Formats: sequence, structure tokens, C-alpha cells
Amino acid sequence: MDSVAVLLKHNVLSQERADELRALNGEAGGKPLHEVAVQRGYAAEEDVLTALGSEIGAELIDLNHCQPDLSLLDAFPQRLMHRHGMFPVSRQNGTLSIATSDPLDFEALDEIGAITGLSIEPLLATRRQIAERLKAHLGVGSETVEGLVAARQAESGVELLEEIDAEAAELAEGAQEASVVRLVNEILLEAIQTRASDVHIESEAVGIRIRYRIDGLLVEQPTPPEINHFRAAITSRLKIMAHLNIAEKRLPQDGRIKLRVEGREVDVRVSVIPMIHGEGIVMRLLDKGRMKFSLASLGMGEVLDDKLNELIRAPHGIILVTGPTGSGKTTTLYSALTEINDENTKIITTEDPVEYQLPGIAQIQVHPKIGLTFAASLRSILRHDPDVVLVGEIRDHETAENAIQAALTGHLVFSTLHTNDAPSAYTRLIDMGIEPFLVASTIEAVMAQRLVRRLCGKCREAYTPTTDDLPHDFPWDEFEAAGGQLFRAKGCRACRELGYTGRQGIFELCETTDPVRQLAHDRASSWEIRKAALSSGMRTLRQDAWRQCIAGVTTVDEVVRVTRGDRT
Repeated sequence: MDSVAVLLKHNVLSQERADELRALNGEAGGKPLHEVAVQRGYAAEEDVLTALGSEIGAELIDLNHCQPDLSLLDAFPQRLMHRHGMFPVSRQNGTLSIATSDPLDFEALDEIGAITGLSIEPLLATRRQIAERLKAHLGVGSETVEGLVAARQAESGVELLEEIDAEAAELAEGAQEASVVRLVNEILLEAIQTRASDVHIESEAVGIRIRYRIDGLLVEQPTPPEINHFRAAITSRLKIMAHLNIAEKRLPQDGRIKLRVEGREVDVRVSVIPMIHGEGIVMRLLDKGRMKFSLASLGMGEVLDDKLNELIRAPHGIILVTGPTGSGKTTTLYSALTEINDENTKIITTEDPVEYQLPGIAQIQVHPKIGLTFAASLRSILRHDPDVVLVGEIRDHETAENAIQAALTGHLVFSTLHTNDAPSAYTRLIDMGIEPFLVASTIEAVMAQRLVRRLCGKCREAYTPTTDDLPHDFPWDEFEAAGGQLFRAKGCRACRELGYTGRQGIFELCETTDPVRQLAHDRASSWEIRKAALSSGMRTLRQDAWRQCIAGVTTVDEVVRVTRGDRT
């Protein structure tokens, strides 16, 4: 639409002023000519809006004398209100009435219609009135520099909780450009919104590749080719945020970023490693606001849950949780501590790093570089008269020995160990140099665990399998008793077409019964200990995974991917 012709038609502009506006051509800075007419004082904004509104059937309203439906602000994207100068007024029968100062910005109106899924009815209001409404109801001073910064933060959704080092920022001006800051924020925000546990930014010969680990599997993110030009700037920006040395590109570095995203605190652990084509970055995302520690929420099943609740209330001894990195060991231990935490129990932890802060529990961050190791901190902890001690990981003989001594002196000790199954933990400690009789007398139980992906509850698909579809160790008796039906992944919008959403733990609890204790004392192999534990009623990881599969929580594919078949 030729806005100048419309203004001429309604006698808002003189012919002379209209010719001046048209003579500007590309010199208007991309602004519509009817806006330029208002800015130069050629016409009153109300007259311009009235003229344009008459052509498109839009009404001019006075925002100072109407009562907008403020509940619409919660669902309306704030970034669009600031970017396009708009304010929602009312909603009725699937139609959203929205005040705008530019009735010819059809692209913006279409964008809002697509986002909200509603039909859009434009109403006209002056830019000043809309700005006043935005300031009054959103608290954003859009006419000031601070307001622009706030608008950018609102757009990105990411707020850095620690100050950027000024000297480092000066060394990498490109990394501090608004476009780079916004790009890095969008990468982090997208990862958090998709529930990613890790972000991998990998340098390649032709640019960078970005992958998110979602529910345990890496998923490559589509990126525009232009992002390759920002490779160095993205790396520098992340190193600045993590308080790392941006000039050091030859050695690995580790750092930490603290963010607030959508009102929740997110802790980001950053690891930078130099590679052939540049530095590779992996970020572990710890979304503190989403974590709730409770044994009941782990999905162990009633029998296992009762056993573990009894074990964690023992007066002394060691309880170990084993499994690979990222298998949920910390969540299980934190849930156990939360269960027994009360005003009569003194609990102290030593961790590397402290992933989540637990109220009512004293937590120590180890610093090996200054000599504060697990073993050294554990010696000091015992002088603080604790009832329960958590050692983040038993890595060496000294830590194992101190944990054993703590258990022998009347403390309940929780810790983790890296073994493939629960029975192997006994032989692993003996291999570290601990006397077998000490292992046998202090270990109360070992729990191995893994994580399997949960089926999406909105799109999972039921089917009846045949014997050819399932592994040889599938428990057909349990399957038929449960109704003879399994589920498989399908994919829908709710789960981003993956068929899965979230993860579920599977568990193998090996209690130190008398036969197990005797075998550990006699330096028996892990296979002999395993047979004794099975005879005492231990359910293996594979068996527990089949339980979750038959219950419709996960799939056969996930069971096969995560666990090894039980030997007969």
C-alpha cells in the first residue's frame, strides 16, 4: 500500500510534503514514509493513523481510556511487543485484538497470528501510548539504554549471574558484540528448553557442529551456514562467561557459568579442549529448578524401595552406588540423603563438584590442586562429629581406606564407584588394596544403576510381540501375567517426534548377605558373588529393565541398548 497516496487522499498531507517524502527514496533509513511524516512534523500521528485505518478497516482507540485484558500479557511474547510496538487489548471467540502504531506492518501481525494461533484484529494507537502501557505493565524503559538491554535479555531469556571480567572482554571485543552474545544465549536457551544434559560444540574443518545430549543420546542441531563465521567468537564468548583464559588455546581448561533462565538457576560446567581444527567445548547443564530429590520418584518399585529405605537408616556401614558417568548416581544419593535428613542427623558431603545445594546438609567442594582431596576432606569431616557422610567417589586406595575407617567408627557412609554391576564393587575395592575382611565387614549393600528413555505417554503405540521379536532372556511369564502387551515409540509434537520424553532409572541392588560376605572375605570372583546374590533374590539390571518394559515405561530397543543380556 502506498501510504503517502493514502495520506494525500485524506488531506493529511499537502502535495508539497508528499513530494518531499517520495524524494527521500532509500534515505529514510528503512522506516515507512508515514512514520517519517510524523517524525518530521508533517502530520499529527492521530491523523495519519486515522487515514491508514480507514483504508484497512482498523479503528483508532485511546489506550488511556480503555481497560486491556492484562491476563493476555502472560501468554504474549514480550520480545514482539518491544520489537514491533504492540500491546494486546482483548481476546474474544478466537480473535486477538492488538493495538499497533504501524497498521501496515502486516508481517508482524502475521507473525503474532502464527505464534498465538489466533485471528488478529489490529487496533490503532499512538506509539507514545503503547510505550507508556509497556512501561506501566512490564516495567521496561524501552526509551533508555537500560531498557534496550533489558529488552535484549528478555528476548534471549538468559541472564548471566556473575560479572564478566573487564580485561578479558577487552581482549575479545568480537565475542562481546550483541549478535554473538545473542547467538550464544540462544544456543544455551534452546538446550535448556529441550532438557539437554550436555551441549557439544565441536570444531571441524568447515566450521562447527552443535549437538545436544537429550535423554542420553546426542542429537545434532541444524544450524545455518553463517554460524561458521562466528566459531572463534562463540568460543571466546563462552570462555569469557566461564572465567577462562581466552588467550590460552593450547591447553585444556575447565570453568563454570551461572545463569538464570526463566526464573530458574542453571549451573553450566564448561570443559574446553584443543583439537585439530580448533577448540572443542562441552557444557554440562545442571538445571537446579527442575530437580526434585525423592526416593519415591526414582521408580524403583515397591520391594526395592522398601529395602533401600531400610538400608539408608542403618547405624553404620557403607552403601555404594555404581555405574558409568551420567547414570544418575548423584540423583540417587541425593534422594537418599534427603530422605534421612532431619534436625537430629548431621550429614556432611565431600564432592567434586557440588552439583546441587541441599538445604540442611553441609557440603564440601574438593580442590585437589591445593591438597583438599576426597581422602583429606574425609579425615577432617570425621572431626566434625557427623552421623552420615557422603564421599562423591572412591577413586583410590587412600579414599577407600578412609571410608572404611569411617564406617568402622560408627558412621554411615555413602559413595560411588565405577563398576559395570553391583557384585563387582567388592572385588574392585579389594583390587584397590583394601583387606578383604574389611570389605566384607563394612559394605552393607551395593546398587548398580542405568538410565533408559521413557516412552512418550501421548503417542506410545501398543503391540503384541512374537518370540522372534524379543531376546532369549525376555521374561514371558511376567509378560503374560501383565496382560501380554508391549509398547513402542512412535513420535509426536509433544516429544519432538522422538517417541521418548525423559529417562527412568533401572536398578540392581546387591545386599551383603552372609553368603556374599563370606565370598568377599575369601577373595572370590565377582561372578561367584553374583551367583550368591542372585540366589538371595537380587534382581539384575536386565531383569529390572524388563520390568519397566512390561509396565509400558520403556521399549525393548532401550533395554537392549542399555543393558547386557543375563548369562544362563
